[in-house]
Amino acid sequence: MKNELHVTKPKTNTYYMKWKPSYSKKFYLRLFWTLFALPFITLFIVLLLVSQEAFGPMPTFEDLENPENNLASEVYSEDGKLLGKYWYQNRTYVDFREVSSTIVNALIATEDIRFYEHSGIDARGLARVVFKTLLMGRSAGGGSTITQQLAKNLFPRDTTVYDSQIAYATNLALAKFKEWITAVKLERNYTKKEILVMYLNTVPFGGQSYGIKSAARTYFNTHPDSLHVEEAATLIGLLKAPTRYSPVFHPERSKQRRNIVLSQMNKYNYITDAKFDSLSTMPLGIEYEVQDHNVGPARYFREYLRTRLTEEKPLENEYINYDSYQEDSTRWANDPIYGWCNKNKKPDGSSFDIYRDGLKIHTTINSRMQKYAEKAVEEHLSKDLQATFFELKEDQKSAPFSKNLKKKQIDRIMTLAMKRTHRYYTLNRQGVSQDTIRKIFNEPREMRVFTWDGMKDTVLSPMDSLRYYKYFLRAGFMSMNPQNGHVKAYVGGPNFKFFKYDHVTQGARQVGSTIKPFLYTVAMQEGYSPCHKVPNVPQTFYLNDSTWTPKNSGPSEKDYEMVTLKWGLTNSVNWISAWLVKQFNPQAVVDIMHKLGIESYVEPVPAMILGTSDIKLSEMVGAYSTYANEGVHIQPQYITRIEDRNGNVLATFKPTQNEAISEQTAYLMINLLKNVVQEGTAIRLRYKYQLMNAIAGKTGTTQNQSDGWFMGVTPNLVSGAWVGGEERSIHFNSITQGQGANMALPIWALYMEKVYNDSTLTNKVSKEDEFEEPNNFDYILDCEEYERKHPQENRDEDFF
Repeated sequence: MKNELHVTKPKTNTYYMKWKPSYSKKFYLRLFWTLFALPFITLFIVLLLVSQEAFGPMPTFEDLENPENNLASEVYSEDGKLLGKYWYQNRTYVDFREVSSTIVNALIATEDIRFYEHSGIDARGLARVVFKTLLMGRSAGGGSTITQQLAKNLFPRDTTVYDSQIAYATNLALAKFKEWITAVKLERNYTKKEILVMYLNTVPFGGQSYGIKSAARTYFNTHPDSLHVEEAATLIGLLKAPTRYSPVFHPERSKQRRNIVLSQMNKYNYITDAKFDSLSTMPLGIEYEVQDHNVGPARYFREYLRTRLTEEKPLENEYINYDSYQEDSTRWANDPIYGWCNKNKKPDGSSFDIYRDGLKIHTTINSRMQKYAEKAVEEHLSKDLQATFFELKEDQKSAPFSKNLKKKQIDRIMTLAMKRTHRYYTLNRQGVSQDTIRKIFNEPREMRVFTWDGMKDTVLSPMDSLRYYKYFLRAGFMSMNPQNGHVKAYVGGPNFKFFKYDHVTQGARQVGSTIKPFLYTVAMQEGYSPCHKVPNVPQTFYLNDSTWTPKNSGPSEKDYEMVTLKWGLTNSVNWISAWLVKQFNPQAVVDIMHKLGIESYVEPVPAMILGTSDIKLSEMVGAYSTYANEGVHIQPQYITRIEDRNGNVLATFKPTQNEAISEQTAYLMINLLKNVVQEGTAIRLRYKYQLMNAIAGKTGTTQNQSDGWFMGVTPNLVSGAWVGGEERSIHFNSITQGQGANMALPIWALYMEKVYNDSTLTNKVSKEDEFEEPNNFDYILDCEEYERKHPQENRDEDFF
């Protein structure tokens, strides 16, 4: 720059001097390029600092290779069907080959048309955003590539709330820079296909669905490789705003968004004009089923597995009852499934998490048998038993409770029911007085309640709703392969959403006459024959200073006569059971029950013959399975193996077994139980349900008809059903409706009808199956022939 001195003559005729700089063209050129380069230099420095973690940590190479994600654990049936999931985010990974090309095309056309051309950052897209948004003041859409969006999903932004707009803008800019760097790193570490599938596995689609696999199942009940073009467009359209464009809550808006995606596909030649015109007029075709723990097949079973797998190691100071502590400690030590997630560790030393680790849990459940079991329970309760119960209780003031209950007793039951609710717990924790809580519980309000015909809108007080739900009879059903212990079907109640209590493995109820076969098992083990005759007379027990004489359910034409043991069990006669327990003390019966797999406490007293002990249905099914398995007891098995997210086997499971009784004893018991079906309390299986194949079984009914049981044994499938009220005081007034043959047996029959009619199951269960007679079996089972060959055995004078 040259400096010159200029002399200027002012109007006042005085002279003064003025300094005037002179710039060359080179100066302006340098200034221009400096100003032009400054933002880029600044950006480079900022990016360099960001990459060096000057503004906070960046994902490491290991993070990029193993991005953390909440993956749902999946529960599969033995035939490969998905039963349900455990999740915090309902996400399941798929491979690229499992994703249809229509999904990929719709995604690229809508979100990132130059995906295959850039290396994580789309410079043209950014330039478009800068020019249109900043210079022209118009929205130009997002400039983020699919890779950048993936980076944001894998490594979420800081969600700190800032008071200052400058601080917020600065934080947002830094987050964006981090995403750019992460996107470039992702492009270097993964192929384009891998990036696409990672993106599709991580994005939320609404409806509690994360990832394309969950979304396809939730909205269209299909798999990602089976999605049609219009379905794929609907799902990709959700990515912009899952709630705003929800096809469930905003179908018109969702359809418009779908058509925008289709137009993008048409614009970039993924579909023809004709195809676009055709697809854009189609309805959404949604088959929406929210993926929730309360819906889907085998809900009670899935909940049982969840609680079993996640149990923590028992600590004595956390137990009020020492016996419960010992019981759980034994399970922790001996049951590999009990607390599996906490007993086994991942390579990093942490416990497994079924909500985040994407485990694949393979079970013994057969999906078709499970469906038939659930249908059988629903059919019997909804179409037959529940309607009868409502009708009989309609004019009864104490309903649904027994007419013998007094008002004070009913009030006590309802108060306990109130105190078990979450509403009461919350109010009580807040310090609300008991009078106020009562008032709240007695205030009518609008609500939706369960009925067997669907949900019903009504007005009830919370207390009335509690009593309303007590009207519904509860049920439990379990079916098991006796040869390997695999549980094929498991139904813990009428409807898991409204009746959470599990009557298979959680609840224990009095078993009634289904306990009697255990008593007869002792007799057979000791050498008695089914045709052995005993006196059918009252038996009196002397207990300290009192006496007890059990009664039969009603008179019989063979009272005070000699009868066979087979006749005694066939007709469930208490006098015969009493005679047997006198021959073999109660402890002997308890011991054999333990060998057969009964773990619940059974008091060794004479009254046990009436089935007053509370036993779980799962234990009863396991015990009866011993008879069909030639005397070998196998513990019911629910899981065969657990795999990690990549399919690597983490654990395999085999059932424990023991030889409980001899093969001969088991076959004798089968013969006794077959006669119960052929001539006794379970005969309606023959005349009503026309099940004429090889079936052994036993009904059970407890005092006041509070519990109805049926245990059914076939050569390759043993199943048990229980039905009763939530409270023991909720029951039928008459034995006609309340007996096990009417309450529980129909569930078993309906289930077996469906199983036998399914041709795909004939290789597992068939009407042609027969119980095999043991080798060298020399017992005479025809009682008329037995009596001819043993005319002097058990003459009347021996007993009277």
